[in-house]
Amino acid sequence: MTTGGVSVGAYDVVKEALTADGEVDFRKLAMQPGKPQGFGAIGAERIPLLALPGNPVSSYVSFELFVRPAIRALMGVEDLHRTRVRAVLDADGPLRSPAGRRQFLRGVYDRETGAVTPVGGAGSHLIAALAHADCLLVVPEETEAVEPGAELEVVLLG
Repeated sequence: MTTGGVSVGAYDVVKEALTADGEVDFRKLAMQPGKPQGFGAIGAERIPLLALPGNPVSSYVSFELFVRPAIRALMGVEDLHRTRVRAVLDADGPLRSPAGRRQFLRGVYDRETGAVTPVGGAGSHLIAALAHADCLLVVPEETEAVEPGAELEVVLLG
């Protein structure tokens, strides 16, 4: 597993290094955070590789969605994914989300009320909010705004 260097910036050299000795597919996924991703196999031994984005929150979300389930599958665990629940959005105003991308926002889930409150912003560099979060709010790719009181899917992290 690698983190960083999978996009298209001047310092994003992972693609070049990994594809020289393997078959790694790099994609831009319709998600935020975590748009750039890579997967494949490297070396003569065909060692599996997952290449995650470099921003801290992007890397964490990508790990939870792709790497953690892969590791659990290799371990023979039946329950691959984190628990998902439906929760009511408790926010001061609507959540905005880019069209065409599934957004994963940090949040705090109240098990007693079934409400979820976003913490921090949408930026993939805002890692402090992740320290306060116990869930990810999932805003579907076809949704550009979620009003307070609306129901959302929530991935529990605890």
